[in-house]
Amino acid sequence: MKELTEGSPIKLILMFTIPLLVGNLFQQLYSISDTLIVGQTLGVNQLAAVGSTGSIQFLIIGFAQGLTAGLSIITAQHFGAGNYRKVRQSFAVSIIISAIAAVILTFLSLYFIGDILNLMQTPKAIEADAKLFISIIFAGIFSSMAFNLLANVIRALGDSQTPLYFLIVAAIVNIVLELIFILVFHMGVDGAGYATVIAQIFSVALCIIYIMRKIPLLQVKKRDFTTFSMRDFKQHLYIGLPMAFQASIIAIGGIMVQSALNGLGTTAVAATTAASKIDQVAIQPMMSFGVAMATFTAQNYGAGKYGRIIKGVKQCLLVSGLFSIVAGGLVIFFGRDLVVLFVGNSEEKVLQLSQVYFNANSSLYAILATLFILRYTLQGLGRSIIPTLAGVMELVMRCLAAIFLATTVGYVGACFANPLAWLGSCCVLIVSYFRAMQMLKKKQYEKDQQVS
Repeated sequence: MKELTEGSPIKLILMFTIPLLVGNLFQQLYSISDTLIVGQTLGVNQLAAVGSTGSIQFLIIGFAQGLTAGLSIITAQHFGAGNYRKVRQSFAVSIIISAIAAVILTFLSLYFIGDILNLMQTPKAIEADAKLFISIIFAGIFSSMAFNLLANVIRALGDSQTPLYFLIVAAIVNIVLELIFILVFHMGVDGAGYATVIAQIFSVALCIIYIMRKIPLLQVKKRDFTTFSMRDFKQHLYIGLPMAFQASIIAIGGIMVQSALNGLGTTAVAATTAASKIDQVAIQPMMSFGVAMATFTAQNYGAGKYGRIIKGVKQCLLVSGLFSIVAGGLVIFFGRDLVVLFVGNSEEKVLQLSQVYFNANSSLYAILATLFILRYTLQGLGRSIIPTLAGVMELVMRCLAAIFLATTVGYVGACFANPLAWLGSCCVLIVSYFRAMQMLKKKQYEKDQQVS
């Protein structure tokens, strides 16, 4: 456990971000290994089948990730305030909410998956494989929900290293199992799905063992499940649900764009699948800075150290912004070479379209870096409604891109869906951000006056 309420803000944020970043990169290995191994061993159609489910995965799995991240904000605030009884109660409430959500999500996703694929105009050539792969992933929602909850709660206590270790082990397990299932047992895309779920279950087991042995603060008892109030339950839902819906709202926009891509053909789907995997790796540092700011903000807000939050946000915006410029340049100039790893040198059309994707997205990473910092800082303060409205704006912008740009301009128009969504979201967040900073300055002034 590590408190983020003492010491240099940027140093603490960087030290918290580094293992978080490495962990996020290894989490990306789940999906990257799926596409890389599938693309090289099974073919472009199977690659497109797995890739075409990405936005659907984010619709459901993103809800789970957003929910558990929101629930852990309350835990971090209690930890920052030094109220350890409330920390255990918060964890207990989070377990109950997550379990209920996992059951509902599993049922709904498996029941409606066929209809969703049809609405997305999934090409017939890849529809069967896409349905098989995503059905296996959705059947394992409970494992994704459990790991995200446990990892987020551990991070809420200031420990971003331990979830990293578990992610590394799980990523290795995933890759090994995937190779065995596909190359040895000659399975198709179902092998990639089973490998992912089994690796997630393994990571859940590691988290549980670690908590039982090393973190007494999170070892909840029966009384922790029975002594919390309805107010505590509502408080967790107030933060958790908007963050969950925010992720799903953004995912709906992604589904709209994916539908437009499906209408452009398998080549466009394959190009976007490969390019987006590289894009996701490149933006992980920016996202990690944002996630770190959520925990940093929550702990310091709970401790009443409002000035530290303001200082930390400014420093983090500068560092993340500089990184975004460097990362964008690297992806634009070298991204195409990495796409070759997914599809080989012979798929020239796929390589050309992937470069179009990089030019449109990576040149505007600075907007995304700002978006992450503003969004997660507001969430750390417990202001989850505005980030959700920002998510609605992302949905609107992606839908406009899918309906108008993709149909009139073609693939180039579809590629600008993400940058337009980032810009629209920032326009919503920036107003609330400045208001929040004014609120923090006022609180810090009042606190300083009381001390003096």
